[in-house]
Amino acid sequence: MAKTRAPSRTTKAAAFVQDSTKKGGVAETFGAGGELHQMSGGDVATLTTQQGIPVADDQNSLKQGPRGPTLLEDFHFREKIFHFDHERIPERVVHARGYAAHGFFECTAPLTDVTRADLLQRKGERVPAFVRFSTVAGSKGSPDLARDVRGFAVKLYTKEGNWDIVGNNIPVFFIQDAIKFPDLIHAAKPEPDRDFPQAQTAHDNFWDFISLTPESMHMVMWIMSDRTIPRSLRFMEGFGVHTFRLVNAKGKSTFVKFHWKPKLGLQSVAWNEAVKINGADPDFHRRDLWNAIQSGNFPEWELGVQLFDDAFAEKFDFDVLDPTKLIPEELVPVKIVGRLVLDRMPDNFFAETEQVAFCTQNIVPGVDFSNDPLLQGRNFSYLDTQIKRLGGPNFTHIPINAPKCPYAHFQQDGHMAMKNPVGRANYEPNSWGAEGGPRENPARGFTSFAEEADGPKARVRSETFSDHYSQARQFFISQTGIEQTHIANALVFELSKVEREGIRGRLVSHLRNIDADLAATVADGLGLPLPAAAKAARAPITDLPASDALSIVNNGPDSFKGRKIGILMTDGADAELFAGLTAACDKEGTDYEVIAPKIGGVVLSDKQKLPAKQKIDGGPSVLYDAVVLLVSEKGAALLAKDAPTKDFINDAFAHCKFIGYSAAAKVLFQAAGVRDKTDDGFVALKDDRDGAKFIKACRALRFWDRESAVDADAKQ
Repeated sequence: MAKTRAPSRTTKAAAFVQDSTKKGGVAETFGAGGELHQMSGGDVATLTTQQGIPVADDQNSLKQGPRGPTLLEDFHFREKIFHFDHERIPERVVHARGYAAHGFFECTAPLTDVTRADLLQRKGERVPAFVRFSTVAGSKGSPDLARDVRGFAVKLYTKEGNWDIVGNNIPVFFIQDAIKFPDLIHAAKPEPDRDFPQAQTAHDNFWDFISLTPESMHMVMWIMSDRTIPRSLRFMEGFGVHTFRLVNAKGKSTFVKFHWKPKLGLQSVAWNEAVKINGADPDFHRRDLWNAIQSGNFPEWELGVQLFDDAFAEKFDFDVLDPTKLIPEELVPVKIVGRLVLDRMPDNFFAETEQVAFCTQNIVPGVDFSNDPLLQGRNFSYLDTQIKRLGGPNFTHIPINAPKCPYAHFQQDGHMAMKNPVGRANYEPNSWGAEGGPRENPARGFTSFAEEADGPKARVRSETFSDHYSQARQFFISQTGIEQTHIANALVFELSKVEREGIRGRLVSHLRNIDADLAATVADGLGLPLPAAAKAARAPITDLPASDALSIVNNGPDSFKGRKIGILMTDGADAELFAGLTAACDKEGTDYEVIAPKIGGVVLSDKQKLPAKQKIDGGPSVLYDAVVLLVSEKGAALLAKDAPTKDFINDAFAHCKFIGYSAAAKVLFQAAGVRDKTDDGFVALKDDRDGAKFIKACRALRFWDRESAVDADAKQ
């Protein structure tokens, strides 16, 4: 890996120092972090707090030194986050649409040398878990397949209290400092004067903010990739996002990043597919998770950790406290230490999924925070949010939030208190002996890592946070040609919904610092002249190597287990072909559904009555990972006139799905206009052994070689 000279870790990041031009009464300047500021000039109002106090810096929270912890005395940050947390009732401000399940975490490789966390001490020991998946931007009623980051929040009920790993399905984030979180979410949400678009970032406000926030460029690559339209919650990764610490019994600290890796591999849908799924079944992800668990196909993830020390942190090209950066797995391999299995749905959605309260501050002895400024702010914000959303400080009295280990404290009363401390003493210290209630336990109790912090109090961002393009480029070049095309197409689509041309051009100027071909493709797709590259606070590193771990296609499964096949059938369909296909599905662990002209089902060639799960116009091919057409000649003649059947075939073809078929189905291919386009993604089913052949082909998930026939921009 090419090295650049590490900047001083103690250099002040002076604001407004690099470039300034006067435009319409507003001075635009770049701070040392590369962020663009608009300074008051002319008739532009001065930003103030709610108390009318003028704000000097709205980009950085107050820290003890450039890389030090965020200070509680930052009244502007606290007021801003406090107000943001209280903007909505009763649904969550962000992550409103969620779905959850119960399960367990099992330690598979103890980490006794690096942490005293109890659940990582003994191989084979299990603790209960509750996991909530969610979208970020949409309301509770938004569709599941919105292009959005997915929340991946895990509550582990350990013997030493609740540990919440509150992460996403993407390992980095948009912003570096929590003080910008309200601005990010305000920009992403429906525009306030019109209250649309819902659960979409394809509008002016979002891209205006992003184009003025260069630190977001790495995240832009991720959100425009297929990571934000996962096929299923079961097929996506989870990440803790931030750098945390593990602390062992001797007080030694090791940095850690958390990864959840799905045992079924990664898979996403195509954008055109997502749009149609949202129309056909807006609860697609919820239904998928429900059906999987209810049928006994329990989703499973492995918990992996990247462990590294201060020496690695110092030599790494990027600051490990910067939440817009990741550590490539090629540099620090992911060590698998446990597994997470979801095996039970909630008894009541509201009581558990809706009332569960996750807080990043919930950690256990042996785990500690780093000085990541976004994490520091989240630790303040989450508790405040839950108090507002759930009515008061006693939300831990709700069963889903209560620890499953013994607990004792002197906190009392308040809204909806279900239990109070008993006895005379409700304070500590007291002299009532054994009847005086709980006491501190220095041996077992949580202790923070004794990290030294120094430096002046200042609203400042470390210069080590100022490289905004290098890892964005690394992510892009790590994608296959197909995935790169999808990123470019997503950018063109999103920016085409932006009304102001200046915003589009400003975003493309950032893309020039990531990849020249990408910038040119997006500019051409928008009909824009290619703008000059945006001014970078620090020159990007252009020779970072590609990382296979960042590609979905390169991390697909080696089986078709957990996927679903849609079998379109008519009366007279060959019973032996159906039996051979379903036997192959059962052996592989693949689900299937029968789709028919009538929901009552079909009568097979052996006179067997077979019920249908879907009627053809209610079971489009976008709901399935692969499709099969088992039809008789008479049935094919009937369906050849049916528009939903033609859509079923055309969509399966356009979305590069494997298509199995009986001989009579060729009539349908001709009716749908794909007969002359058949390729190796079409598998003929001639006898009962061909079902296994079809399932084997489906293990590749999609026949990507077809993409060039359905997308003129596709690259291989």
